[in-house]
Amino acid sequence: MTSTRGETIAHRICSFCEACCGLELKLRDGKVTGIRANTNDVFSRGFICPKGAALKDLHEDPDRLRMPLIKRNGRFVEATWQEAFAEIEHRLPDVMKRYGRNSVATVVGNPAAHSFGLLLYIPRLARALGSINIFTASTLDQMPKQLASGLMYGAWLSIPVPDIERTEFLMIIGGNPMVSNGSLWTVPDFRGKAKALLARGGKLVVVDPRRTETAAAATSHLFIRPRTDAFFLLGIVQTLFAEKLIRLGRLEERVAGVDALEAAIAPFSADSVAPRCGISAETIRDLTRTLARTERAAVYGRMGACTQEYGTLVNWLIDVVNILTGHLDELGGSMFPKAPAFAANTGGQPGVGRGVITGRRKSRVSGAPEVMGEFPIGCLAEEIEVPGDGQVKAMITIATNPVLAAPNGPRLAGALASLEFMVSLDIYLNETTRHADVILPGCSQLESSNYEVGLSQFVYRNVARYCPASLPRPEGQPSEWENMLRLTAIALGRGAEVNVNQLDDEFLADEIRGRTGAADTEAVLHALSQWKGPDRLLDLAIRRGPYGDQFGLNPEGLNLEKVAAQPDGIDLGPLAPRVPEMLRTPSGKIEIAPEMLIADLTRAAADLGRQAPELVIVGRRQLRSNNSWMHNLPILAKGAFRCTVMVNPEDAQRIGLSNGSRARITNQGRSIEVQVELSDEMMPGVVSLPHGWGHDLPGMKLTLAAERPGANLNALFDDALRDPLSGNSVLSGVAIEMTPIA
Repeated sequence: MTSTRGETIAHRICSFCEACCGLELKLRDGKVTGIRANTNDVFSRGFICPKGAALKDLHEDPDRLRMPLIKRNGRFVEATWQEAFAEIEHRLPDVMKRYGRNSVATVVGNPAAHSFGLLLYIPRLARALGSINIFTASTLDQMPKQLASGLMYGAWLSIPVPDIERTEFLMIIGGNPMVSNGSLWTVPDFRGKAKALLARGGKLVVVDPRRTETAAAATSHLFIRPRTDAFFLLGIVQTLFAEKLIRLGRLEERVAGVDALEAAIAPFSADSVAPRCGISAETIRDLTRTLARTERAAVYGRMGACTQEYGTLVNWLIDVVNILTGHLDELGGSMFPKAPAFAANTGGQPGVGRGVITGRRKSRVSGAPEVMGEFPIGCLAEEIEVPGDGQVKAMITIATNPVLAAPNGPRLAGALASLEFMVSLDIYLNETTRHADVILPGCSQLESSNYEVGLSQFVYRNVARYCPASLPRPEGQPSEWENMLRLTAIALGRGAEVNVNQLDDEFLADEIRGRTGAADTEAVLHALSQWKGPDRLLDLAIRRGPYGDQFGLNPEGLNLEKVAAQPDGIDLGPLAPRVPEMLRTPSGKIEIAPEMLIADLTRAAADLGRQAPELVIVGRRQLRSNNSWMHNLPILAKGAFRCTVMVNPEDAQRIGLSNGSRARITNQGRSIEVQVELSDEMMPGVVSLPHGWGHDLPGMKLTLAAERPGANLNALFDDALRDPLSGNSVLSGVAIEMTPIA
């Protein structure tokens, strides 16, 4: 921080979305007086979007909870922290004793990814609870990509990203980084980087059923029928083999399974897949040739590529195309970042590992396989509703709102209401936390230090950035990691009055002892002693990481003190080739034909001739409202009403809709009412509605959001409809009926 004339300038990493832009906050007398872009930030380079300025609104939001709430006789009342934890200690262990440890489910949401105080302590709570019932937002938006990456490269988060500043050709499938600034690809100011790509003679092609903001700025846009991306990509892969365009380059000795892949994709010629995806065979072949013959090219896919029944196949095939065209792990292609801390592909023996395993357990009711240690969130309601051994009777939710984010929210809301006990760690009384018995509010984002544990593994350029708390926590307000440890202590039977610092010391000492041996434990703890909680875990991870000082063995290396001393961040350079060093597969090779994925092609082949529904619905990413809690912030909520369903004029005329009229959308007995917006951005036969809306339920405290509640897109969807490999919910391309409302 710097101070002049009573005003303090604090540096911050924006935690509203995956772009992680650097900000400068003006502070006076403990209040935020202004927010602007940090022009010196080594990563975002002075870029900011409207969400950055909303940190002030979030900090000052009168609806944000500042004291715990306990439900008494059906109504919430404010309580002290001691009273709240006493209530949890009284009720949670009793449920565990009567029904067993699996009777407690843990549900973690998207915002937890931006709080390393939560993220680093969730595993400790999960181990203490000992329950197999773990659910996260990953199975709502990204598990297919994590599964495909794990199977191919040996680690769940070894996700390659486009080297956008050096590429000549970028094809985007089902992604809109002009709005998101990357997702599982942290790339602030995508618009500026895309303009630079075009200015140097490069090309940008977008494949999407909507002419998105990214598509509007692209060299070319191709409409594609929703849920057919796998067939489009299979046509490209088959063409690469048929026209002998394969060039593995230096990876040739590092790729296993090419022959098995060629045999498996033989039925999916461009001619056979074209009718299914709505893109001509000649266009598919032309794109294939361009990809193969361009020196620096990359294919990228995101939400639309994940939230469909073939999500894992799609994300696998994206990487298959990059590999077969010689663009994986090459400059200007799709490359692997090298994070300073917490990345599984920088630890252990380089180039080889155990790989990933799925299906170690199956969910109790529908038998869905575990992936990455969790079950599909679409299974949550049934696990609460269906009686039997292991039935979920209690729940801990952490920064999540699945009643709006998950499919069939009304069913899930009814299930939550039947729980014997529920605890929520959340800053709002929202559609989900209204069902809790105790709500433990987190502090403001500005009152905590932060480091992006996960998102630093998806960056377009390697950096090290950390921000301390910009403002002090209110007196008596625990940090989020302290709340997590107190819950952990209750689950372990050590009581709510535990000394959390002492418990944290014990956990850390055990971890260090397990990795370095007892002889070095005290020395390592002493070296970390200036930090507490997640900061201490971060210091340990940085020191051990690929750029770290290794506790003195590399004096020029990094530690948290050095990173914290650089408020604009430390530039660690552009992405560089990392194969084979980053591989963690047992073979030490890229597994291009994992057995699970090859087997799933049989399902795709049987589905090749399916007729397209008359009308389907897809989601929509919006700059100001990519999460439900953003609808309560004035700077983001102002302006035109954004929860509208976009309809192509041809479809509107056929159905009898006009611009601004109301319509009812129905799917298998589930229905919502929406406001219509006519737009030729939409492919005929496809409508689009943003997710995260529906703020009209009783018992909430989201005053501004309730003024224009919108409709909950996910209430339409069947919670049993999932990608069978990853368990990801199908939230895109679902067939609907649409009728006008008089």
